[in-house]
This record gives sequence, C-alpha cells and structure tokens, in this order.
Amino acid sequence: MTTSPITSRLLGIGWCVLMPFAAVAVYFGLGTFAVLLIGEPIVATAVLGMLVVGLVGSARIQRPRWLAHAPAPRPRSEIPRFGWTVLGSAVLAFLAGQSLALWIYVTAGSAGFDASNQAKHAAGAMATLLLTLVAAPAGEEALFRGLIYPLLRKRVSILVSTLVTAVVFGLLHGNAVQFASTLPLAVLLALVYERTRALWPCVLLHLGFNLAAALVPAQALGALANPVSAVFLCLAFAGCAVGLCWRVAGGPAPGAGAGAGGGSATQ
Repeated sequence: MTTSPITSRLLGIGWCVLMPFAAVAVYFGLGTFAVLLIGEPIVATAVLGMLVVGLVGSARIQRPRWLAHAPAPRPRSEIPRFGWTVLGSAVLAFLAGQSLALWIYVTAGSAGFDASNQAKHAAGAMATLLLTLVAAPAGEEALFRGLIYPLLRKRVSILVSTLVTAVVFGLLHGNAVQFASTLPLAVLLALVYERTRALWPCVLLHLGFNLAAALVPAQALGALANPVSAVFLCLAFAGCAVGLCWRVAGGPAPGAGAGAGGGSATQ
C-alpha cells in the first residue's frame, strides 16, 4: 500500500520529534542514575559518555541495516580534498559560535553557563579534562552522529537531519551560551559524518573544538563579542555549510551499495 505524500511528511515530522526525544530521554535517565550512583556530576557525566560509546559501539560494530542509509559514502580517495575544506569550515564554525556565545553572555549573562563552569571547577582539573577531551567528544559523537543522525536519515533529508541533530545537540548543553557556541559545530559534524560515515573524524573535530575553547582565552575573542561580528561570522559559516551540504549531497559513490553506510565501532 502506497503512503500519501501528506502522510509520509507527517510521519517524517513525528519521527524527527519523537526519535531524538526518546534517545535523549534514555541518555538523561542513564545520566541521572550515574549521578545518584557516583555523586559527582562531572565524573558521572564522563562515565556516562564512556557507557554510551560502549552501547552504541556494540550496535554499530554489527553494521545493522537500521543504521544504514543511502547514498553510500564517497570513496576514501576523495576524503583528503574534503578534509581541507572541513578544517577551514571548523575554524569558521569555532569563531562564529564563540562570537555569538560571547555576545549573548555579555548582553544577557547565563546562570546555566556559570553553574556549568562552577561544577567543573569543583570537580577538579583531572575530571574536567577527562570529560572535555575524552568522554564528551566520544560519548556525544556516539549518541548524536553515531545513532540519532543515521536514524533520522533513514526517513528525512540531509538538511533536515543535520538541523534537527544540531538543535538537539545544542539544547542538550542546557544554556543559551553553549547552545550558541556548539550549534555551528554540530552542523559541521553532521555533514562530515554524512560524507564519511565514520565517527573518528567527528570525534577529532569535537575534541579540537573543546580544546580550542579551553585554551583560547575569552579576552582574545573579546573583539568578536558584538552583533556585527556575530552576524557576519554566522552568515559566513552558513554559506560554507550550504556549500558543504551541496558537495555531500552530490549523489551516491560510484559502484558502492546502499547498505555500506552502517559504520563500525572503530569509526
């Protein structure tokens, strides 16, 4: 029986709302249990990230059909050329996100962002480094690019899957400042995953973003904390993202089957 276009669209909208909500709800449920068990929120979040890596990795290593989607990834010979474009876009994503986040913080402040920083300070340097440079990049990429994004792509387009994943990823951080700073990164990571179907480039980019955010002092970016810089950089990144999306959506790889997109736990 053929599904009507209206019904198909409604099913797609419902899937875009319910599936990420369910995945994040399970994530928060596990996180709450980890906090109750461990007691320290930052350490518990780091443990949660490693648990997500294990669970999603165990599923992906089987290359299940429910995580595969067409078109197939591009040949590996094309990845280096794509990689230089991604690196340039990553720098622009960082500057755009930081500019917007600093402008929001200077203008309106953020109690949630301050509370997050206080929790990291209370947990100590080692726990914070473990979370920022290991658990968060690996765990969040496993959840968002390793599970939520491919499940969305089974039913909706690259653009919709990218935007939904990016918005949910930003909301997960719990405050307007981090939402703004991570949104461009999330868009870029979704497009990188779509092109490569591998998680390791996403993890490395995420780690690099977190490292840059930790090492580059806010004073060095202070000149960007204004609406003109924020709008200009965000528009410039949006242009790059549209170009990347066009390249990524260029069609299936020659000679590759549609079932090749499952990925593996080592990716």
